[in-house]
Amino acid sequence: MDGVLTDSEPLINAAAVAMFREKGHQVQADDFIPFVGTGEDRYLGGVAEKHGIQLDLPEAKRRTYEIYLGLVPEKLRAFPGAVEFVQTCRKTGLRVAVASSADRIKIEANLEKIGLPASGWDAVISGEEVVLKKPAPDIFLAAAQKLGVLPTRCVVIEDAVNGVAAARAAGMRCVAVAQTFPAALLQDAHLVRSKIQDVSLKDITSSRRLRPRL
Repeated sequence: MDGVLTDSEPLINAAAVAMFREKGHQVQADDFIPFVGTGEDRYLGGVAEKHGIQLDLPEAKRRTYEIYLGLVPEKLRAFPGAVEFVQTCRKTGLRVAVASSADRIKIEANLEKIGLPASGWDAVISGEEVVLKKPAPDIFLAAAQKLGVLPTRCVVIEDAVNGVAAARAAGMRCVAVAQTFPAALLQDAHLVRSKIQDVSLKDITSSRRLRPRL
């Protein structure tokens, strides 16, 4: 979801920086880069560890989401082509799922804002439903189970290094979109496209082995 369907990464980053600032800590936007895609517990907790900050994580996450949700109505956007691509997948009979390390409150707010509400998906898996977050494969395996599809029949679209690693660990094909990280860092995916607008149905339905390329 984050970084694939929506341009939410800058918003959660800004919310997290603001939360730390409210607590009297100056952290940098780049501090969060290693933790993109791992869920907000690790996203916030990893930066706190880096700076030696004692953090009440549940409260910090609550406040971060509060700031974030205040930004969503005016600033959150779907990436060009994202909504249309999901709709095309559904029209052709493909089962579609959102598997996000984020909490349900963030997932539902994002999907509602871009016109792809949670009720319109065959499955929605949040980070609250698995113990191990990306780069562990658990969230994608849970999505496959809810869809009733073997992992080897699934294709993951990812934007983050941790997400690509999780997809590969799950035994799934992975198409990466270089919307958050540069393509050079996503080469463990089977296929890399510059943006979701460039991903075609053939990219995800081809029975041939996908090879990394732009």
